[in-house]
Amino acid sequence: MSSRLLMARSVVKSVSHDLIGRLVLNQRHLASIACADAHKGGKGLVLGLYEKEAEKGPRLTPAGEKIDDRLNGKLNELICETKISGRLGRGKVFNNIDEEFQSVCVVGVGIEGIGFNELEMLDEGMENVRVAAGVGARALQEVECIEVHVDSMDYPEQAAEGASLAIWRFEENLSKKLRSIQPKLELFDSPDTDSWTRGLFKAEAQNISRRISEAPANCMTPTAVAQVGVDMLCPCGITVEVRTMEWIEQQRLHSFLMVAKGSCEPPVVLELAYCGTSPEDKPILLVGQGLTFNSGGINLRPCKGMAEFRGDVNGAASILAAMRAAAALSLPINITAVLPLCENMPSGMAVKPGDVVTLLNAKTMAIRNMDRAGVVVIADPMIYGQQTYKPRLVVDIGSMCKGIKKAVGGGATGIWSNSHYVWKQFQKAGSLTGDRLWRFPLWDFYKRRVANHRSFDLSNDGDGLASSCLAAAVLHELVPCSDWAHLDTFGTGLMSTYGLIPYLRAGQMTGRPTRTLVQFLYQLACPGEFSS
Repeated sequence: MSSRLLMARSVVKSVSHDLIGRLVLNQRHLASIACADAHKGGKGLVLGLYEKEAEKGPRLTPAGEKIDDRLNGKLNELICETKISGRLGRGKVFNNIDEEFQSVCVVGVGIEGIGFNELEMLDEGMENVRVAAGVGARALQEVECIEVHVDSMDYPEQAAEGASLAIWRFEENLSKKLRSIQPKLELFDSPDTDSWTRGLFKAEAQNISRRISEAPANCMTPTAVAQVGVDMLCPCGITVEVRTMEWIEQQRLHSFLMVAKGSCEPPVVLELAYCGTSPEDKPILLVGQGLTFNSGGINLRPCKGMAEFRGDVNGAASILAAMRAAAALSLPINITAVLPLCENMPSGMAVKPGDVVTLLNAKTMAIRNMDRAGVVVIADPMIYGQQTYKPRLVVDIGSMCKGIKKAVGGGATGIWSNSHYVWKQFQKAGSLTGDRLWRFPLWDFYKRRVANHRSFDLSNDGDGLASSCLAAAVLHELVPCSDWAHLDTFGTGLMSTYGLIPYLRAGQMTGRPTRTLVQFLYQLACPGEFSS
């Protein structure tokens, strides 16, 4: 080691002062890294850095400037020396530079003042803050900070969402000694705690949906999902009714039972009711596909990747979590939900391709492909919900068909609607949450391919390609008069694999589109706040 130091000294004599400065920086940076272990378990701080523009260099946010003043300019000096440019999601963690915060993460927020991008249908300013807060919070989690304070970067709600979503991990089946630290999140240097809290509520809802979808199918059975619903929603003042086999048979929800009977796990229907305004006001009806495991039934799916389809419960999980968020936010709106929960398994009792079932509206449906069981599972429960609650709007959510994944990948959730107003509200919600939706056609072209048969009224798969459009056409036949929207989450609600979002961990369930659903309900409940 001593011989290396001597060689280094001889080199230093011949280099320029600029290079000497770089060597000093490297020594300081290495010393900072060496100190990291000594400060595990402390407090961390995430600060935003705006990208340099034209002749202007990168600039800290107002909160960052205060920290820099407290450090007598040391933070800006480190930023210049390490050449952090403010590029979105890029940054560094500095240790042992502040007495209060053992680790300070400076992360790029992109261009300052950026707003809504009409071409992308996205508020890029909000999304950039989610990315920056998420990257920073996760970096501080990696160095085992137990408390992370986050700069609002002008968007406290979005900073809370990004940070909370980024640090979440599903580790319930991991040995305790191997589990990561889940740091406590705090807002730094901003009085807007209401927006911060609202962001935490929305992110918590998505994390709940992720947990339900990510859990192994033998742990998150239909009965277990129902228990989660009771435990989470009853304390919030939401009415939860757990309907078992006897009730399901009495209500003649035959399409649901056709799928459920293939499994030994007993099916359950959850009925949820949140009353945020006058009981006389018509509610919004939410219907969620709740297949806690979807093997494809008799039309068995390939073994490779089959484990991912424990996530076919994501429609029900998103609705359950959104109901909790609606109650936490005290939204002045009435919401009811019907969540059919079961497994789709092959057995001697399983439904066979070609079987026909009579629905509650007296139409007959041929079940020709059990790999597309989502439509069959929610058909009768959706009719039951309309007949019972007389809603003003029906929204159904589920990972129905892979056609939507082939069309847009993980970029957007597919939406089909018979109401332009409903579509525009969902579009606005997606642009604000960063979890976008895209509208697909609901034409007679597709209706004719699911309804023109001589032996039965409807088929669950239709004829030809465009599987997601055909599934939407089937469901549209079950909604005679209400405004209605169908969300297909096959590309967005399962594993986070392609087109990764920085604040959602790769290889785990996404929980999408929970925040968009919460935002949509928020807009309907408080239209004055979103009139622009």
